[in-house]
Amino acid sequence: MIDLYTWTTPNGRKVSILLEELGVPYEAHSIDLSKDEQFSKEFSKISPNNKIPAIVDRETGVEMMETGAIMLYLSNKYGKFQCEGAEYWQMLEWLMWQMAGFGPMLGQVHHFVKYNKGKSEYSEKRYYNEAKRLYNVLEKQLEGRDFIAGEGKGSYSIADMSCWPWVSRFEWGKKLILIHTQILRIGTFEFLIDQLYKKVIQSLNS
Repeated sequence: MIDLYTWTTPNGRKVSILLEELGVPYEAHSIDLSKDEQFSKEFSKISPNNKIPAIVDRETGVEMMETGAIMLYLSNKYGKFQCEGAEYWQMLEWLMWQMAGFGPMLGQVHHFVKYNKGKSEYSEKRYYNEAKRLYNVLEKQLEGRDFIAGEGKGSYSIADMSCWPWVSRFEWGKKLILIHTQILRIGTFEFLIDQLYKKVIQSLNS
């Protein structure tokens, strides 16, 4: 049994998706960020960085924070959703890419464009440009592929699961699709919807 301590953020959903896909028993515990529950003494013991998600594996006693580490631990433990051979390292690099750049930069776009629009034109422009660049990086990687990593057209892995909750909120960064004050869905978003969205949804529903 896995205890999952989480909230309704993209990072929290990454581990939720993996647990659902694995089909293993787990119990979800809400950590309400709006009430600063992540700073509670109890949660701090599991997640010293006071970030969600975190897990406790009742079977092994392992307590773990950080989504990338958690996803690697769970996919290793249950032997699913990892690429094999040399492609393992491709999967790992894209998992790191999401954790180090894609997620944090989109998080900043959400912060300045959705929640604090107009407070810092510099910040909006800075994070918009970087997020747009990162979307283009992902689009290029997905050209001719169904999934981010793996041989041929790729295989569904934790790399896809880590990116999906962030991609699914692309409309939150509306400045990303505002061109001359008109809302347009540029090629990047069309491609991501056609590729990553449909494939992940298909897998979740199968």
